[in-house]
Amino acid sequence: MAVTLVNPAGLPQVDMYRQVSIATGSKLVFIAGQVARDAAGNRIGEGDLAAQTAQCYLNIAVALAEVGATWNDVAKLTAYIVDWTPDKMALIGEGLGRATAELGTPAPLAPLTGIGVSALAEPDLLVEVEATVVLD
Repeated sequence: MAVTLVNPAGLPQVDMYRQVSIATGSKLVFIAGQVARDAAGNRIGEGDLAAQTAQCYLNIAVALAEVGATWNDVAKLTAYIVDWTPDKMALIGEGLGRATAELGTPAPLAPLTGIGVSALAEPDLLVEVEATVVLD
């Protein structure tokens, strides 16, 4: 495995992700920000942050499979959340839970940065998630 995830003792122990990602592989894969659209471009979860988050993670899973990767190969995730407030964290977690249940995989634990933004590319989008992957 090209990515090792660590929660150093001197940093807060976050359950949702690990604080540090150690990448030793030789191939980097950058997955563009994924939004709440299915393969046909249909809107998913209009107005529903949890549903949109789930679709983002499902789309990332498709991209991972395309390059022969799994969630264990993800070195870093970045989520852009429209009009961020701390109470939205529960909805992000719920969406991640929905996606992992549908995929039958454990939740990705790669370092995650959440960034509040005023808007995304289309007015109905509430969240966008991108990933950096390292492969041997």
